[in-house]
Amino acid sequence: MTYSFNGKNKTWLTAGIAVGLLCMALTWFGDDDFHTRFWSNFLHNSVFFTGIALMAGFFMTASITAWAGWYVVFKRVWESISLYLMVGIPLMLIVGLGVLLHWNHLYHWSDQSILDPNVPEKFDAILYGKKGFLNTTWYIGGTLLLGGIWIFILNKIRTLSLKEDREGTDGFKKHYGVRKWAAIFLPFAGFGSAAMVWQWVMSVDAHWYSTLFAWYCGASWFVSMISLTIIIILFLKSKGYYQNVTTEHFHDLGKFLFAFSIFWAYLWFSQYMLIWYANVGEETVYFKERITNYPTLFYLNLGINFVAPFFILMRNDTKRKMGSLAFTAGLVLFGHWLDFFLMLKPGILHTAHAAAGHGEHSAEAGHGAHDAAAHGAEHAVSHFEAGFTFPGLLELGTFIGFLCLFIFFVLNMLSKAPLTGDNDPYIEESIHHHT
Repeated sequence: MTYSFNGKNKTWLTAGIAVGLLCMALTWFGDDDFHTRFWSNFLHNSVFFTGIALMAGFFMTASITAWAGWYVVFKRVWESISLYLMVGIPLMLIVGLGVLLHWNHLYHWSDQSILDPNVPEKFDAILYGKKGFLNTTWYIGGTLLLGGIWIFILNKIRTLSLKEDREGTDGFKKHYGVRKWAAIFLPFAGFGSAAMVWQWVMSVDAHWYSTLFAWYCGASWFVSMISLTIIIILFLKSKGYYQNVTTEHFHDLGKFLFAFSIFWAYLWFSQYMLIWYANVGEETVYFKERITNYPTLFYLNLGINFVAPFFILMRNDTKRKMGSLAFTAGLVLFGHWLDFFLMLKPGILHTAHAAAGHGEHSAEAGHGAHDAAAHGAEHAVSHFEAGFTFPGLLELGTFIGFLCLFIFFVLNMLSKAPLTGDNDPYIEESIHHHT
């Protein structure tokens, strides 16, 4: 059965995209001279949904490599979500182009004046030491290279999967091809995603570092991907599709949502606890900034993304109740969007203040990392700033626009092929799956 992407659904999603575009336009015209709120919202949503697509590709290929069969009945959903990279990577390239051409001030390391030892009053020794990686060549080149590899391999897997449907298993030859490309994809996704997390997200706080951050960011993407998978399948099932997707499949998706919400919290706590215990200035400044100036978001993040899914999904039968599962998935998806808001906005705001001349952005870094951290704390946000201290209506509207764009793309991809791969060698195992 092929999904029919009809006019009504297209109309609603197009209206949502239009809301997002309107909010972005209003943000642009009501912004500061550097359009910091606009660009930070663009980066926030672009990186959030691009990462979700990457995690869908990663989990799908990991499942293929592990000879898993439980997910096969709805594998087209993960194929379609992963190919959103064809939209997400160009969006990230727009961000990179904006950095290169100085359209925005998202990243402090993009200011070339701080890398000149001949200008001691602005010279930043820490960023000078990181300039081999934190530069626009790596940002744009890495995005283009890794993004191109990810898209190429996922397209190959999709092509072989559809060919398998049309032409039969051919002695499993096509499936072995899928497995080969899945195994090739995994190292590029696993190692490449960490490098891009450092570039896209972590480098907004360019003086800070954490060896756990790529794991933490990836876990946030992964839980968001599971949440969107549940929401999309429930929507399709409500329209009469995916009758072969049973309570057992949703139970497994619910277990992943439950387990990786705990894993995310474990990474959250591990990163926080080790940095707090060591009490090293260049590390503690990250959490000091967020606890002091963003306390509502800081604790709300933990409540929505750990406490709520933990207590809601802890009971086994809750994972089999579609209403409870849909509510939790929607809540967690929004919660991790807030998580990325908190990852990005404080560092971007400091950079914007420095660019506007409201204080140096850790200019004393050349005199020691601890001094840099202390100086960053001096310029903490002491008043409410729309779109930074807490998401406003324009941020929520932009989120709706990107979400509708994402779902529009996925549903459009689903409409181009049968929803179930009937010739996949694991299809019977998936249809008769029992936990």
